[in-house]
Amino acid sequence: MVEARNLRPGMNFLMSVAVIGAMIINEWVEAGVVVFLFALAQWLEARSMDKARRSINSLMEKSPRNARIIDGQEFKEVPVEQVQVGDRVGVRPGEKIPVDGIVLEGDSYVDQSAITGESVPVKKGIDDNVYAGTLNKNGYLAVRTERIAQQSTYAKIIHLVTEAQSKKAPNQAFIEKFSLYYTPVVMILAFCVAVFPPLIMGEPFVEWFYRALVMLVIACPCALVISTPVTIVSALTSAMEKGVLIKGGMFLENFAKMNLIAFDKTGTLTEGNLRVQEIISTGSMTDAEILRIAATLESRSEHPIAAAITTYAVENNIVLAQIDNFLALDGKGIKGTVAGRTFYAGNHKLFEEKGWCNEKMHRLLERVEDARHTAVLVGSADNGVVGIISVNDTIRQRSAETVTSLRRNGLKQVVMLTGDNHRTAESVAKTVGVDEFYSELLPQDKVSVIDNLKEKGYRVAMVGDGVNDAPSLAAADIGIAMGTGSSDAALDTADIVLMNNDLALLPYLHHLSQKSLHIIKQNISIALGLKFIFLALAIPGLATLWMAVFADMGASLMVIFNGMRTRR
Repeated sequence: MVEARNLRPGMNFLMSVAVIGAMIINEWVEAGVVVFLFALAQWLEARSMDKARRSINSLMEKSPRNARIIDGQEFKEVPVEQVQVGDRVGVRPGEKIPVDGIVLEGDSYVDQSAITGESVPVKKGIDDNVYAGTLNKNGYLAVRTERIAQQSTYAKIIHLVTEAQSKKAPNQAFIEKFSLYYTPVVMILAFCVAVFPPLIMGEPFVEWFYRALVMLVIACPCALVISTPVTIVSALTSAMEKGVLIKGGMFLENFAKMNLIAFDKTGTLTEGNLRVQEIISTGSMTDAEILRIAATLESRSEHPIAAAITTYAVENNIVLAQIDNFLALDGKGIKGTVAGRTFYAGNHKLFEEKGWCNEKMHRLLERVEDARHTAVLVGSADNGVVGIISVNDTIRQRSAETVTSLRRNGLKQVVMLTGDNHRTAESVAKTVGVDEFYSELLPQDKVSVIDNLKEKGYRVAMVGDGVNDAPSLAAADIGIAMGTGSSDAALDTADIVLMNNDLALLPYLHHLSQKSLHIIKQNISIALGLKFIFLALAIPGLATLWMAVFADMGASLMVIFNGMRTRR
């Protein structure tokens, strides 16, 4: 009745009319068969869809409920929502870690499959990051809380997965719109079949009324409506189990249409675990003084290079100074006041703009770049460049294999975008095997490159991990972030997240999106094909009510089982 009042007849309304109509003309057996088959179809449909959604819903059940706060020598168990940033939490072997935090005490192996999809436990010790929802396997851990429960990585995943189910894919939106017109049109046609032949040609009313009832059953849009969502939910679930978080069906569908993929270099094609190789003093400052200033400045930055410099300072027992007036210089470096003097740390471009690079400096930079290292310059207005810190990164083990596989999958072009110097970028590009690379780019330059590629007709996917990648992820047709190590800005901006940082999942993801799109088209063809066949059979009286219901049920089950092939 609700469907009738809203003038949007659905399957319940259509089946009810068909059953009542069959009883009016004394087709009691047919009416009973229709009711039975319809109920059976609904039950099978519900069970199949529930199976597709079960993995996603199980996320909610795995969410930790309580935490054990360390209070002096005692433990106090509280709901996880009451744990605050800075609280120390104890986690025993076999328990789920309740919060995102840093290990203060103990070491253990942690099963992170709930976050990354990776089933092999990861060793965790002091100063390592751990995540809510992961399982502590064999040792006791004391963890300092870094995020409240509502802001944990696990909570974000649950929120994004829930949102993803509500975002309609392009094909789903089209089918739902098509169904709004299809059902009323067939109902009008059924009315014409029931009324006009008896009135105009004197045909038997009961016979044509029965044919009209068959057409009403055929008008039921259920197989058509579920043809897309069952495939999308199944594919999203399959991807999530492998550690790929897709934020909606539209991104799954659209990724299949990409013909160019652009990679950031640091932390994406490379490990992002940079190491300081050399400190070069260009003036009167010692290496330790240069490192102290650089590490003090970099302590406020999230960039992987900053982490490398601060880690190196800690390893060499360098005590950081007080910093004031810190400012990030977008894509170029940073500046701040240390011991009353303003210092800068950044790339070659920043210091060229300042006019502090002379011939000697260029020769030193060439030496660093010839070694395929990245140069971080340190300087001030009164002394110019005081030193150069050389850092190096290692290429991810499967980067070259990933690029080859993507090209084999049909992607026309693979490019690399980086803010690093030309020589280092060229070396990485050759090793990995990208078609083209762009070096010494600021964040806004990466956006311009992506916009230019789109103007040339490319559909661009961008893969990155840092704060400075967020604008280019947003500018691309599809933005892909590199998992738990990515900045919050990159994770929030991205459409797809590789939770375990495994680039080798990109070819799988591209294949999954292509397969899903192919299955969706198959499902639409199956649903519409059966509808039109039985419509053609109904008008001359070659189809019965139970045959129409059986066909509708069969079409629904066919599209469900076909859609669930994305799980294989």
